Amino acid sequence: MATLKDIAERAGVSTATVSRILNEDETLSVTDTTRKNVLRIAQELHYNKKKTSAPSMTIGIFQWISLLDETEDPYYQDIRSGIEQYCAEKKIEVIRAFESDHNYMDTLRDVPALICIGKYGDRQRKELQSLSSHVLFLDMRTPQINCNTITLDFGQAVYDAMDYLTGLGHRRIAYLGGKEQLTDSTIYFEERKDAFIRYCTQHDLCWEPYMKEEEFSVESGYHMALELIQAHKQGAEPLPTAVFAASDPIAIGAMRAFYKYDYRVPDDISIVGFDDISTAGFLNPPLTTIHAPAFQMGQYAAHYVTQMTDSFTQQEALPVRITLPCTLCIRESCGKPRE
Repeated sequence: MATLKDIAERAGVSTATVSRILNEDETLSVTDTTRKNVLRIAQELHYNKKKTSAPSMTIGIFQWISLLDETEDPYYQDIRSGIEQYCAEKKIEVIRAFESDHNYMDTLRDVPALICIGKYGDRQRKELQSLSSHVLFLDMRTPQINCNTITLDFGQAVYDAMDYLTGLGHRRIAYLGGKEQLTDSTIYFEERKDAFIRYCTQHDLCWEPYMKEEEFSVESGYHMALELIQAHKQGAEPLPTAVFAASDPIAIGAMRAFYKYDYRVPDDISIVGFDDISTAGFLNPPLTTIHAPAFQMGQYAAHYVTQMTDSFTQQEALPVRITLPCTLCIRESCGKPRE
């Protein structure tokens, strides 16, 4: 008898994706071609959907960005996919809500466990914590350990990337990043920017003229790189020999800007990204980037939050902060600076 895994292997997608397509999940973002291909393969393999027993439990997923924003930034989509695949394998029911949903508080109220993906101000964090006895925040670092969080070690990742670039001989390194605004209008503390400045200060690197911040998007990467090029052409600052981009979309936009003005990567300028999205290895040249284990973070979160419901009451549990490592993926977008 055919299984979800058999269909997934034939279709080249995850078992979670197959499950959601067969269950007609309207929130799943896949192409019509992929959806039709999965349905065709399921029919060819004579897959019979099993009558499912009652779910073992229910987990709520709250996403701070919209479904459209999620498709433009695969990082958050990968986190949610990790949660959902774990839940599909463990027969855990999932209730999804986005911050753009006007009734998300009612949708998620009294779920046994809640995973919140993104960044939240103190007021919104407390509102979300009121919805469930067991709440876990992903990709949000708090000054104090006053809630359960799983984050990535951005600081060490930046140091690894900078060690690599300076080891190649780069001294003029630009930072292209983004700002994230919380619901209370405050700007979220950007750990990658902070680590970049600390590294440059410790290693006597000039960073002020090369610090650019807009949004975490391809368009912003393009515009910020243009600013570096224009400053060089106007004689204000030398062009940096390398760029550290705080996300892969920013790095992709920057590469496009440099190519437009006939700068070659990595001959004229080196670029390091952050996230290791699926397209990073297929660029020309393939992008050197920090691999952020977003999918695994989602799986860790789903596993941990189920353990919380089994092991602790709300009164017994102490908040924890779990930090996962990132790794540098060296490809072909970096080289030694020109003499």
